[in-house]
Amino acid sequence: MIIDTHLHLIYRDRLSYPWLKDVPALDADFTWQTYAREAKRLGISSVLHMEVDVAPEDIPGETAMVQELSQAPHSLIQGVIASCRPEDPGFAAYLDAQLANPFVKGFRRVLHVVPDDVSEGALFRENVKRLGATGLTFDLCMLPHQIDKAKALVDLAPDVTFILDHCGVPDIKGHGYDIWKTGITDIAKRDNVRVKISGIPAYGDLESWTLEDLKPYFDHTIGAFGFGRAIWGSDWPVCTLGGGLSTWVATTQALLHGCTREEKDKLFSGNARGIWNLG
Repeated sequence: MIIDTHLHLIYRDRLSYPWLKDVPALDADFTWQTYAREAKRLGISSVLHMEVDVAPEDIPGETAMVQELSQAPHSLIQGVIASCRPEDPGFAAYLDAQLANPFVKGFRRVLHVVPDDVSEGALFRENVKRLGATGLTFDLCMLPHQIDKAKALVDLAPDVTFILDHCGVPDIKGHGYDIWKTGITDIAKRDNVRVKISGIPAYGDLESWTLEDLKPYFDHTIGAFGFGRAIWGSDWPVCTLGGGLSTWVATTQALLHGCTREEKDKLFSGNARGIWNLG
């Protein structure tokens, strides 16, 4: 069975998503019902919802909406990785409020859509360090040229478990392997970092990527982190840009050809259970 650690849901009638206007292919409703129908056919048994960079005033509403969906009969949703703004003075109070809700498993602040120096601010770093005593994780969604900033953040908060999203967001279409490879090798040396095998079809040529295009990136990521520190995510609906959920599950299975059952189980479910105490 598979735990999907990176599901996005989009309900435009309930929340505001300012970035959608720049991505017409995703400027639509992507509902739990649509995802679940396909996911249950693929063996996906548990799901974590990943924040979708909603308007700041809608951040609490996003968590509440997903928690509401999780309470429906036969729902697979077991928690959320909530949006946050560690650069804001109100973060400490926000964190305290989320700690009262066990449905919140961690946080993410998308950092490749803001100035590079946001993560270097003293308040941002102080607030991320606060997570060390909570057991909540922090997802890093950063581009290869930002890897030094990611490493600095990780080193300043050694008690926080960081999750590097989407294999470090490589530029597969632009053949950006070398600059990406060095960064992955370096950040994997930090014991408090895990990596998410997710999203990479969207970084290849959307119309013509092949298994062989993705394989060097998958192989190096696993080689650097090992199966003991890798988790799987769909990145739905972003994955629909490059084939869809079923395509990504099948691609992952093909990339795992020759791997042991134990290695596959760690990637698809075991590591996620350990990190977030999922059922």
